[in-house]
Amino acid sequence: MHIRCNSLPLNGHLIEELPEQSLLRSMKTNIFILITCGLPFLIGCRGLVGGSGGTSAVNHVVFMLQENRSFDTYLGQLNVYRQSQGLPADVDGMPANAANPADDGTMIVPFKLNSLCIENLSPAWLESHGDYNRWNPGGPALMDGFVHTAQGLAKFEGFKDTAGKRAMGYYDAGDLPYYYFMATAFATSDRWFAPMPTNSPPNRIAAFAATTQGHAHEPLQELTAPTIFHRLSQAGISWKIYYTDKTSSGAPADSLDNYWPTFAKSHAENIVPVSQYLTDVQNGTLPAFSFIEAGYFSGRDEHPGSGENIQAGQQYVASLINALMTSSSWKDSVFILSFDEGGAAYDHVVPMNAVRPDGIPPRDLTAGDPPGDFTRTGFRVPLIVVSPFTRKGFVSHTAADYTAVLKFVETRWGLSPLSKRDAAQMDMTEFFDFANPPWLTPPTPPAASVDTSRCYNSLP
Repeated sequence: MHIRCNSLPLNGHLIEELPEQSLLRSMKTNIFILITCGLPFLIGCRGLVGGSGGTSAVNHVVFMLQENRSFDTYLGQLNVYRQSQGLPADVDGMPANAANPADDGTMIVPFKLNSLCIENLSPAWLESHGDYNRWNPGGPALMDGFVHTAQGLAKFEGFKDTAGKRAMGYYDAGDLPYYYFMATAFATSDRWFAPMPTNSPPNRIAAFAATTQGHAHEPLQELTAPTIFHRLSQAGISWKIYYTDKTSSGAPADSLDNYWPTFAKSHAENIVPVSQYLTDVQNGTLPAFSFIEAGYFSGRDEHPGSGENIQAGQQYVASLINALMTSSSWKDSVFILSFDEGGAAYDHVVPMNAVRPDGIPPRDLTAGDPPGDFTRTGFRVPLIVVSPFTRKGFVSHTAADYTAVLKFVETRWGLSPLSKRDAAQMDMTEFFDFANPPWLTPPTPPAASVDTSRCYNSLP
């Protein structure tokens, strides 16, 4: 075990790391630790235990992906909130000098959104590569195409925002009080990416399988790549998918049924409505791993467009996390909230280079798609890690995509990787203090209310 003091420096970096044995040698060492950490930030001194020995304290992992929001759009103002709570401004959020060119050459700068229901954006393969570099999608990362692609979609769809300004809009703690509180009280990351530079279906496939089997677009045939649910079943480890909505045909709205229907049908008892999640939380019967599907048809997935109010999604997520925090299941659970991709909203951080999952190149590119390979992630997305073991106020700067959640589950239960992609990720143990759980008694978050008066598809 090591004791780390990680809260004092303004840049959030480690000041001192001392072996546990040295802490036991003398009072002088303990005084040094106290002085180095500083009394106002004493909360930053914690014992860390990594590896499967530490993760064995976790018996339940819950993973949920909402829809189509970038880090800068949602959590880009975290530093303002953190400083109001006496914490350092160590989040790489929305830069003050950020800008993107419109088609007429006008530079569009970030602005505070008032509408909670902006028009849609397109994060598909073509547009995502254009966001990366407007004029040369295969070239260096300029992050200069977000406004351009927003303009193009607006003109094609007949939207109001033909200037593409909505791509540069952002929210803050006043709009998303629950998320800002939880991301600050618990943990987040400013280097957390969607796995693929494309839209939701391939990314949600990667969330289960750490590969898309070569699909840059939604596949039309059943996939054969194993998922984390295959691995868990083979190992005799419990799992469930909790779905929020049903399709128009009455089927569960979940990715396993969509892309692995044969396996899903043979495990139909594992795919249950979200009401069962609330029952399992209260009864202490959560499985080892569970995935919560978003409210795609009930306006609770936070997807831009169609008049969806983001606060309705925040309120729904809050009801799920709060139910866990106030139950007996809290003591050995981890709830990981993220978003499936950035939704073509602006983010200033360049996507990270990535390991090809399985050597399969994109097999379904159209004539208009730029070439590419699965060696670059999508854009940054929000992350909130909630658990009694989560380090208070922690901000990770370790680059990873969210197949790291699969790596965490594999680490905890001794499962083999699904692809080279999840094998290459961090195991997420840096988010936790398993030896001295900081949040055995969870905090009381603010209410997640919904302001219906701010839902209109116009700017700001």
